[in-house]
Amino acid sequence: MRIYIIGTDGITLCREAPATVGEGEIAVASKEELHATRLGGKRLLALWNALPGVEKRRKVGDREALVDQLWSAIEALPDPDQQSETKGASKQAAVIAMLQRPEGTIVEEVASAMGWQRHTVRDLFSGTLKKKLGLRLLRCRMGRNS
Repeated sequence: MRIYIIGTDGITLCREAPATVGEGEIAVASKEELHATRLGGKRLLALWNALPGVEKRRKVGDREALVDQLWSAIEALPDPDQQSETKGASKQAAVIAMLQRPEGTIVEEVASAMGWQRHTVRDLFSGTLKKKLGLRLLRCRMGRNS
């Protein structure tokens, strides 16, 4: 179940109903509950205009229609947990793809491509890839004339 906490700084998604709601915050789980809150026009406009990808408004117009549109836009927002999982997995997948190339990769190349420090790459190799995922990494030292 998705529950939205409407606060002064925006809208937050929760998986379950919070035990307490802070001062000035409202918890809603349905369009009907959002209608029942009777948010003021300025707050409705601020919430609407803070949403990504919506056409900004200057006036409320039909309040009921705005609440319906606000609810539809809120429901269409992606789950923040899924975004962070995808983001982390894609960096890890990119490093694995670099390692699977025929020529492989080196720590400096991964650090440069990912914008990481060398010790972060080494930790990924030894901790995540080898210990957690059980992947087998081969180390090859190149000579000076290679």
